[in-house]
Amino acid sequence: MNKKHRAMLIGAIGSGKSTMTHALLGRKTEAVKTQSLIYYDWIVDTPGEYTENPLFYKSIMATSLEVTHVLFIQDATRQKTIFPPGFATGIPKLIIGVITKSESPQADIDRATTLLQYAMPRGPIVAASAFTGQGIEDIRRLVACRSLHEMREYCQKTKSEYVFLS
Repeated sequence: MNKKHRAMLIGAIGSGKSTMTHALLGRKTEAVKTQSLIYYDWIVDTPGEYTENPLFYKSIMATSLEVTHVLFIQDATRQKTIFPPGFATGIPKLIIGVITKSESPQADIDRATTLLQYAMPRGPIVAASAFTGQGIEDIRRLVACRSLHEMREYCQKTKSEYVFLS
């Protein structure tokens, strides 16, 4: 990964942020509850409370100044989202939607996609699984992109069925 590119993962408690972090880094470590910001190589893992509680939005905004990309994590097995409508429009970074737990029998990829589209009106969405590896390389490649245009080009050229544009 290009050291100039750094991604922050945000999402609900238990949505799979830490598990996804370890998968993106190629680590087989068991994820534990994130209590504070954790900086790993090119990834910043955030506690779910930062996104679930509007009092912590300032922490998300401040940390976004340190990264090039923000990954909006949506658990495919959840019926609701914690992201307010248009939330991504207030973050001046490249946004990538990531649907976690897409391998689960309870996963509803279409619903998760719709929920992410409410929060992020534009940008790529990847249906991923930290356990099967689905979409992991696509996320890495999208984080390597320098612009929304580059991310769109990647989405249009990729043969991956797990990547699509919002």
